[in-house]
Amino acid sequence: MRQTVNSIVWNDCFCAVRFMMERKLLEKEVSLSNGRKGNYVSRIAFIKVDNAIITSNTTHPLTKKRTWILPVNLIHKELEEATKGFSEELGRGACGTVYRGYLNLELTVTPDLAVKKLHDFPPYIDKEFANEVKSIGQTHHKNLVSLLGYCNQDTKRLLVYEYMSNGSLASYLFSGIRPPWEQRVEIMLGIARGLRYLHEECSTQIIHCDIKPHNILLDENFNPRISDFGLAKLLKTDQTRTNTGIRGTKGYVAPEWFKNIAITAKVDVYSFGVMVLEILFCRKNVEKDMEEEKALLTFWVSDCYNDGQINALVEGDEEAMADMGRVERFMMVALWCVQEEPTLRPTMEQVTQMLDGAVQINPVPRFP
Repeated sequence: MRQTVNSIVWNDCFCAVRFMMERKLLEKEVSLSNGRKGNYVSRIAFIKVDNAIITSNTTHPLTKKRTWILPVNLIHKELEEATKGFSEELGRGACGTVYRGYLNLELTVTPDLAVKKLHDFPPYIDKEFANEVKSIGQTHHKNLVSLLGYCNQDTKRLLVYEYMSNGSLASYLFSGIRPPWEQRVEIMLGIARGLRYLHEECSTQIIHCDIKPHNILLDENFNPRISDFGLAKLLKTDQTRTNTGIRGTKGYVAPEWFKNIAITAKVDVYSFGVMVLEILFCRKNVEKDMEEEKALLTFWVSDCYNDGQINALVEGDEEAMADMGRVERFMMVALWCVQEEPTLRPTMEQVTQMLDGAVQINPVPRFP
C-alpha cells in the first residue's frame, strides 16, 4: 500500500502531500498545521519535496531553519535543569516570573530559551490548559514571540518561549539614551502588524489586554516581538465582560475597563496608542515629577496638536525634527487610538494603513 501511495504522489504534478491511515489512502486533505506528535498518531504522510538544485553566490554557509508546528510538552525536571534551578531571573510580571534557560529542542536555531513560571494559576483541568496552549502555539508571525513548549505537570504550569537577546522595549526606550528615529519607526510599524494579526488574521481573535513596552521584546535585530499574547484567555479571564476585574497596567488601560460595557479588541488599540506616543517622544505616559500640563503625555500631546505646538514635543530630537511629516502622522494615529469612546478608535487594520500613509487621517478632536 505504501508503494501505491508513493506512486500517486510522485505521478501527480499537483499533489504535494497525501496521508495514509490504517493501510487506506485518505481522500480528504489534512492541514499540516493540525499535526500531532505522539505514539497514538496512526497516520503516515507522504510529502513530495522539490529536489531542484538552488545556486547561490553567497560566501556564507546556508543553514536550515526549522521550527515545531506545535509547542512541545516538557516535564518539570527538564525545565528545572534547563534553567539551572530557575537561577537566572529575566523579569517578573502579574502572571509569572521569567527565567533564562538552555535546552536543545532539536528544531530550534539556538538553545537559548525564556521560561515563564506561571503563578496564582486557577485550578482547572490539565486537558483544558494543554488545548489553550496548543491554540496559542498555532499563532505564527514575525512580530510575535513564538511559544516553543510548555509544562503541565501536577500543579506546575510553565511556558517556554524564544529568548529575545535585546530585552524589553521598556528597558531600551527609557534607558536615558534616545534610540535612533528610524529604528523607532520600524518598532511602531512592527507592533501594529503584530496586533493586526492577533485581532484580524488569527482563526480565533486574540485580545492581548496588557499591551505596554514591558511586553514588547526586541530580537537580535531589534525587531519588535509581542509577548504574553493569549495569556488573558489562558488565565481564564473573560475577554468580553468587565465583571471579572480589570486587566492591564496603569497608564495603558482603556476607559471601558472601568465601565459596565463590553470589552473588545479596542482596548488593545487604546494601549497601542499610548505606547506609540511614548516611542515617538521617548518618555513615559505618566511622569509625576514633571509640571502639571506635561505630567500626562496623552493630554499634553493633544494640547500641543490642537494648539499647533508639535515642535515642542520633539525638542532636542534632531532626527525626528527632520521628519516632522511622519511625526505628525504617527501622532495623529495615536491620538485617534486613545479616544475615550471605543467606537471612535480605528481597528488595527486601519491603524496600519494610516501609519503606512495609505489612507488619509482626519483631524483629531480635542480631548474633553
